Amino acid sequence: MAKYTIVSMPGDGIGKTVLPEAIRVLDAVGFDATYVHGDIGWEFWCREGNALPDRTIALLEQHKLGLFGAITSKPKKEADAELAPELQGKGLSYYSPIVTMRQRFGLDICLRPCRSFAGNPLNFIRKAPGGGFEEPEVNAVIFRQNTEGSYTGVEWTNPPAVVREALATHPKFKPFADVPGADLAISTRIVTRPVIARIVRAAFDYARAHGYRSVTVAEKPNVLRETSGMFEEVAKQVAADYPDVQLWSVNIDAIMMWLTKNPEEYGVIVCENLFGDIISDAFAGLVGGLGFACSGNIGPEVAVFEPTHGSAPKYEKLEPSIVNPIAMILSAAMLCDHVGETDKGDRIRAAVARVVGEGRVRTYDMLRIPGGPQAIAQGAATTQQMTEAILAAL
Repeated sequence: MAKYTIVSMPGDGIGKTVLPEAIRVLDAVGFDATYVHGDIGWEFWCREGNALPDRTIALLEQHKLGLFGAITSKPKKEADAELAPELQGKGLSYYSPIVTMRQRFGLDICLRPCRSFAGNPLNFIRKAPGGGFEEPEVNAVIFRQNTEGSYTGVEWTNPPAVVREALATHPKFKPFADVPGADLAISTRIVTRPVIARIVRAAFDYARAHGYRSVTVAEKPNVLRETSGMFEEVAKQVAADYPDVQLWSVNIDAIMMWLTKNPEEYGVIVCENLFGDIISDAFAGLVGGLGFACSGNIGPEVAVFEPTHGSAPKYEKLEPSIVNPIAMILSAAMLCDHVGETDKGDRIRAAVARVVGEGRVRTYDMLRIPGGPQAIAQGAATTQQMTEAILAAL
């Protein structure tokens, strides 16, 4: 019997391409697991009216660990139009299955490492003071609060009367009091003290364990006085238990500017859902883009690991495949770390670093050429060739 059972959820588009490549690497590094398939994604929304079927939820409840590929999401009107005819008009609403998964299992800690690999032509560079260019090492880790903030889903277009009445008690709502309901859309930002404390403490624990000197809170308390204000207040309380790790506070807009000037100054960063989504993609752009962006969604019992790129359906049917599997492979390495198999995670990252550093095998994104069937003729490696190079480096 294998040591672990992993729920494999390829999802949509290139998720179906890259997830099997990650499993090949896990097998090669000796990760002792079996994999059970979990249905998830757009086809199940269209056919069943549910992009995250109950049977997949049951698998995650049973096995606790998941690898997830990618998901396709579309605006409300398009999503409704693609429902099976017999399901239309029944009040079904599309909701992102990964967001549902996070809230259903309390996957409130989203861990997103953004590490530069030497030799990657996509790495951030800047002009050196004495002339020429320099390439600072980027090694940031974003702790994104995954279940609250701006992504709670508590929102309305044409809000009901009871909601408008409640909002009318706030003086700042006065300019909107006479806006017709059909012209009024409201999204809420909700944070709670215990959940903030959990992710901030996780950030400090990580910083201490991995030798980072500071944790940076990236919020906007001068404008979002209540929600960002509570985030900073709780962070200061938690920081008192970690005298060896400094607490820094930077406004989210300011850090977005500074990370494009001095990204090496930042290590562990913590913030709410929307801000974490934005800043982790920004850091990913400094270390190679979404082809290198891995993440873990971690709760008290269940953990799901995924690349942060989308489903890119235009590349799904290309033969041979050209998409970069590294983000998915690095997500698999995070799974190893999570279950205490850090030696295997380190071996995978070292193999990726070696392949990137040698520079003989590069996917189209690493060559800075357009994607498409012509990319192979221009020297781009296929998805499988990149995996083969990583397997050889192992």
